Amino acid sequence: MIAEKINSQVLFRVISGLSLFSKLDEKEFKIVSGFLNTLNIKKGETLFKEGDQGEAMFIHFSGTLSASVTQSDGTQRRLFDVKNGDFFGEMSIISHEPRSATISAAEDSILIMLNENDFFKIISEYPIIGYKLLKAISAVQNQWLDQTSKSFSDLIRWGETARRRAITDEMTGLYNHRFIEESIKERFSNQSMNFRIMSLLMMDLDEIHDINNRYGTKAGDLVIISAAEVIRSCLRPGDIPARLSGDEFAILLPDTDQNDAFKIAEQIRENIENKKIEIPAGPDSNENVTIKNHTSIGIATAPIHAKTMEELEKTADTALRKAKELGRNRVEVYG
Repeated sequence: MIAEKINSQVLFRVISGLSLFSKLDEKEFKIVSGFLNTLNIKKGETLFKEGDQGEAMFIHFSGTLSASVTQSDGTQRRLFDVKNGDFFGEMSIISHEPRSATISAAEDSILIMLNENDFFKIISEYPIIGYKLLKAISAVQNQWLDQTSKSFSDLIRWGETARRRAITDEMTGLYNHRFIEESIKERFSNQSMNFRIMSLLMMDLDEIHDINNRYGTKAGDLVIISAAEVIRSCLRPGDIPARLSGDEFAILLPDTDQNDAFKIAEQIRENIENKKIEIPAGPDSNENVTIKNHTSIGIATAPIHAKTMEELEKTADTALRKAKELGRNRVEVYG
């Protein structure tokens, strides 16, 4: 099997209409095409085996591919043929689970390949494009659910759930800890970025423990969800908000200096302070009460305050502790 680059204009003419790329305009497709390779696979060759670790997803360009699984008696059971234009292998790179089937070439075939690292790089650096790709994947998976057997449909549903959980926090819908760390790491490791400026906000809710103790954990969850809604409403396209754990959040602001980061953080702080939240009056109460909460936020900016991912996280956390020590419900910049 030989992987090689292909001209982006040629790619656009030939495969831009395929389901995975149909929502991308030419400019967006050109960005994605820079991450794509073609892969030639000869008749009789196996692309990957059931149980292999997945490090790439594929789009079937030409030829014939067959998917099969191993039955309990050790024999291979053919599932289906992969049609031209179909994409596959995405669940393994998104959920980091082994390949669910063996894919082999019934005749000489050409594939378009997108590596795992490049897939997450697109999502982190070009979130609008990433959203369109994930939406296309979800749409096609839903079609597969209607067309395949129950056992295979269950596998798809499991994979879709794993995909969502791989990058998002289930309760708030924000990104998760792993995704924001990968996003920060990618920006520091990409030398072509030449340390483009970025800011990191670290924040937590000041009174969540008192709320949990007084009103119950369900009330605390509602307060956390409310804070996530405020965070999302204050950010710009391309900003990356994540829930780390409990009431702790982090927000990566690409191409943002500490002054602009402070304005965004202050808007979040003020909106959280002013938002009224309706919660149960107690763990076993059928009545509701309205409360308010507030937050403390720390800011660090690279490369001013940090030259590595670890330093950026540490300095932002130090600024958060300073905000707490100075009375809470405030924003502090590292230094």
